[in-house]
Amino acid sequence: MPRRFLHRYIPKPDTLRRQRSLRLVAPLLADTRLWLLTRRSVANAFSVGLFCAMLPIPFQMVIAALGARLTRCNLALSIGLVWVTNPLTMPLIFYINYVIGAFFLDTPVREAPSRISTRWIAEQMQDIMPALFLGSLISAVTLAIVANIAIRLIWRWNVSCVTGARDVSSASCVEPG
Repeated sequence: MPRRFLHRYIPKPDTLRRQRSLRLVAPLLADTRLWLLTRRSVANAFSVGLFCAMLPIPFQMVIAALGARLTRCNLALSIGLVWVTNPLTMPLIFYINYVIGAFFLDTPVREAPSRISTRWIAEQMQDIMPALFLGSLISAVTLAIVANIAIRLIWRWNVSCVTGARDVSSASCVEPG
């Protein structure tokens, strides 16, 4: 079941509450609904986390935490998924978002240097900002919707296979191996 797999990797709320650096957000961590691992809470956490990851803004983790609070989804997953855009992947992901935005704005795409870097993006920021924001928003919404649907389908398939594994006529579930 996906729940058992996720329990292995998600930190425990009590462990986080004991962290001195997280004292300010202790009331947020006390809400047990933010730690549930249900199909809905996990799918929504993927939507919130990946949506925030695609936005070219600072403090993505804070926005993801607020989004988790508003949508009552799993807090740890939504914050952890923000790290899809880490310092190694960020330049490439944001350049792809820029290209998508330039396509929709019908503007010419600036050619990337041989090495995409945050320095190049910072130097070109004024010219690429509208396309970057539009492309990031399109990517964020698309990725959030696709991830939500995919997680719900995967969860449903996994649950039906686990409960259907006892039934010999369950031909739709393929055993690994």
